Amino acid sequence: MVNLKDKKVEITYPTFWPYKVIINSHCKIHHVMENVIGKREYKVENSNKSKDKTYESFKVTILVHSDDDRVAIYEELKKEECVKIVL
Repeated sequence: MVNLKDKKVEITYPTFWPYKVIINSHCKIHHVMENVIGKREYKVENSNKSKDKTYESFKVTILVHSDDDRVAIYEELKKEECVKIVL
């Protein structure tokens, strides 16, 4: 069996990086994204709604310039009040 714990994936930057963002349904994804990345360009695709329509999920794709940039966006998304989960 191969041990992948010590392996690091090589990512060539800049690259478009997809995030799965789950937000409270009363929130607007574009407002969340503006709070996190300002005027940077991004693409949003609707994904799903929860059965009780409490949450909505989106695939948000952003051009990231480095590993630090990619992780910083992830961390800022997690801090947003409307965001439930970021993958």
